[in-house]
Amino acid sequence: MNTRPLLADAARQLADAGVESPRVDAELLLAHVLAVPRTRLLTLDDVPADAAARFEALVGQRADRVPLQHLTGRAPFRFLELAVGPGVFVPRPETELLAGWALERLAGTDGPIVVDLGSGSGALALSIAHEHPGARVTAVERDPGAIAWTRHNALTRVGAGDTPVGVVEGDMTDPGLLSELDGRVALVVSNPPYVPDGARVPREVAEHDPPLALWGGPDGLDVVRGLLAVAARLLHPGGWLGIEHADQQGSALPAVVRAHGGFADVEDHPDLAGRPRFTTARRAAG
Repeated sequence: MNTRPLLADAARQLADAGVESPRVDAELLLAHVLAVPRTRLLTLDDVPADAAARFEALVGQRADRVPLQHLTGRAPFRFLELAVGPGVFVPRPETELLAGWALERLAGTDGPIVVDLGSGSGALALSIAHEHPGARVTAVERDPGAIAWTRHNALTRVGAGDTPVGVVEGDMTDPGLLSELDGRVALVVSNPPYVPDGARVPREVAEHDPPLALWGGPDGLDVVRGLLAVAARLLHPGGWLGIEHADQQGSALPAVVRAHGGFADVEDHPDLAGRPRFTTARRAAG
């Protein structure tokens, strides 16, 4: 089958289904089926019939709002490609900004101890381990379905020279979590569940992201309130905390951090679209 009409028909089907980026998704699915880079499609005239049939089946699933990353089995995140699928939260590009901020805080430090609370696919933990060799990173995940992906990516998605990432099954709000690291941690990062209960979310999220990674109580900040005590205990004085949040929580989450006490230099940061995206703070002395 000719590539151009095949892609055009797929893009129309996805657009009619309400998919946000129909042409891009169609191209990524076809590149996945053919096991070629997306740019290769520009010079590809024909698609074998069996590949076209597999492509059309995947397009049908995407039109039914199965996440693109579940269909391809991978999600790009900074310099890594993470394995993802049913049972784990698909990492979003916005979270790359939190990872970048964390790496800037660690620049020039030798062997910092880092904890990623609610790691999911391991995106934050593995990116820090990959880009700051020598960092001693622990990824904490509670959901039994998600932690299988955390462990898989921790074993397969770091390269030569990267420090192995430890994976711990645990609740990020557990008062005794990682007590052996009390006062020793240089950086705590988290992309916790922060969606307010009852909020409307896209079908891809509602039907496919695990509930434990989404819902954060009436205002979306119940889990954050619990993890602040854990972070304050783990961090050494001057250690850094970074927490992602929803764009409507750009004032509320910093207020929660300030009210908790024990943190200084509380600041909120926008994403590339200018929307509030993550809050940072520093562990106060004493």
